[in-house]
Parts: sequence; structure tokens; C-alpha cells
Amino acid sequence: MTRILGTDVMLAAIMLATAPLLVVTQAQEPAALQLTGDYPGTHDPSIGREGNAYYVFATGLAPGGGQIAIRCSSDLMEWKLCGHVFDEIPAWIHETSPGTKELWAPDISRFNGKYRLYYAYSLFGVNTSGIALASNESLDPKNPKYHWKDEGLVLRSTAEDDFNAIDPNIVLDEKGQPWLSLGSFWSGIKMRKIDEATGKLSATDTRTYSLASRKAPEHPEPAKPGLPADWQAIEAPFVVHHDGYYYLFVSFDLCCRGVHSTYRTMVGRSTQVTGPYADRAGVPMLQGGGTPLLAANQRWLGPGGESVLQRPEGDIIVFHAYDAVTGKPALGISTLTWKDGWPHAAAPTTGQAK
Repeated sequence: MTRILGTDVMLAAIMLATAPLLVVTQAQEPAALQLTGDYPGTHDPSIGREGNAYYVFATGLAPGGGQIAIRCSSDLMEWKLCGHVFDEIPAWIHETSPGTKELWAPDISRFNGKYRLYYAYSLFGVNTSGIALASNESLDPKNPKYHWKDEGLVLRSTAEDDFNAIDPNIVLDEKGQPWLSLGSFWSGIKMRKIDEATGKLSATDTRTYSLASRKAPEHPEPAKPGLPADWQAIEAPFVVHHDGYYYLFVSFDLCCRGVHSTYRTMVGRSTQVTGPYADRAGVPMLQGGGTPLLAANQRWLGPGGESVLQRPEGDIIVFHAYDAVTGKPALGISTLTWKDGWPHAAAPTTGQAK
């Protein structure tokens, strides 16, 4: 479960009584977890929880075959590969986007009695992209009801659009209404209202809301030496509701370049799910604002592609980062603490991707 709302509160109480707990208090400093097992190779992680188990879904081909690898853990520290969502890319995506080889940026959530996995298909450098949906009654592969159902297309962007339909994320507002944030490059992060029953776009609110943009049009930043002209990217939105505010987490700059990756995780907040969002200094995120949350260190580069899990025993943030030696991605997890109305997290410092 990406978030705990409504009837999930009772389930959370059961889990709190039975599961091994990583307890985080508001007074603690954020701490990076030391991971073991099959955590290397993870990219764009999204984390869910059912019972005593945690599940991370990630971009791309699963080791051994299949699309959207799933990793499992009972304690958030020891991870193992435990399957994939699709044996192959759905046929309708092949017809719509024949060049697509991998499915990207899965996002797991639960509402209206189902687990919903939103994911994207696209090619690098274009915005002829789409966001699709799969559903399941359980995240546990041993559950007889476990079966990923392809629900088809949710939203498409074309070359004529000023946005890119990738990097989906679902947030439930204070009334339990689902909203889909999305976006990468182009004019930035967007949001659409979702029909709770179908998981598809709302027919009653068809507005595309703008949440964040990397460049203020009146003050464009100059290109940096050695980086492409589009280095001022913004993507990978993730929205959570906490203590009266909606927090928009995003990744600035460039992913997917190994030791040359420049991702960093930023955050802003708003009193309304549709914005306007601003950073701690009050700079609107539509004008390039963002408060730093996770940055590179000598051991790990480009922390981003983040996902937050809100838990009764303390929130966590998962993300990928690139090994500074090999350039390969790996899963990172930090406790997420809240102080003075803002989240705080720690970047990983040990371990090695293989």
C-alpha cells in the first residue's frame, strides 16, 4: 500500500501488531538502511506493503525474463527477486509503440479494493508516450487471488502535446479521491483526476493541472559544460499528504547515464493537491523551485526516481542511485523524518551494485 487511508487503517493496525518494525520517531535523524540481497539493478522503484511483506516494483526487464521486476522483503533490508508483472509487453502497446522494449516507472497504490499498478511506455527523447494500468487483488504471489490484469491505456501524449505521459504516481487526497501526477522534461509535471471505480481518467474533471516546471520562462538557465541542452530536467513526481500539506517530490536533472547521472531529489508543498506548490523559500515549483532532499555523494550518484511509503511506525523513501565505480543502479532506502513542516532523508553511503 502506497498510502494508508479509509479501511486500510484497520489493516495497518494489524500489521503494526504482527510485523517486524522499523520504528521511526519524529525526533530521530533520517538514516539510510543497509541493504543486502537482490537490491542491485533496481531503477525507478515503487514500494507497496501487504501484511508483513514489502514489495518493490521497478523499471525494465526482470532478470530471467518478464517486464517490471518485483523484489520482496520482510524487513526492508534483505531483498530477493520474487517475480514480475507481465511475461511480455502487452500486444496493444506493441501496436501503439512498436519500438518499446521495456516498461517504465511503475507506481503501486491501493484504492477501491484493488492494488493498482500504473506504468509507462515510451522511447528516450520523445513524448509519444502512454501511461497504462494493471490491477491485482493481492501483492502476495502465494495468494490464490494473485493475478495481474491488464486494464489498458489511461493517458497518452503525442508530439503535439507540451507534456510527456510517463512517470505516473497516484495520490489519494483527504477525501480519498485519487489523482494521477505524471511528467518528464517538456513543460514539466502535470496532474489529472482519476475515476475511483475504473482507475482511468475522470469524465467529470478533464482539466490538466500544471504542478511544476524546471525552467522559469523569463529566466532560463544557461547550459552547463559537458551536459546536453536539456539538462535542466524535471520528472518522477510523487505526491504524499502529510499533516495538512501535499508534498510533491520530484527528480531534477538527468538519470540513466551511469557515472554521469546528475539526478537529485527535490520537494515542495501545497495546501491543495492540484497546487500551487512552492519550496521552503517560497519559490513556486512552476518557476523552478524545489527544496533539496537527496543529493549525490562520493559513493552514490544521481539519487532519484523516488517513492514514499507512509507507515504508522514511520515513513520511508525508496529511490535508485548509481554506483560511483560501476555506474550501475541500485535500490536505496532511507527513513523519512519530518521537522518544521518538511521531510528529511539520508542518501546511501555503503554497499556496492554488482
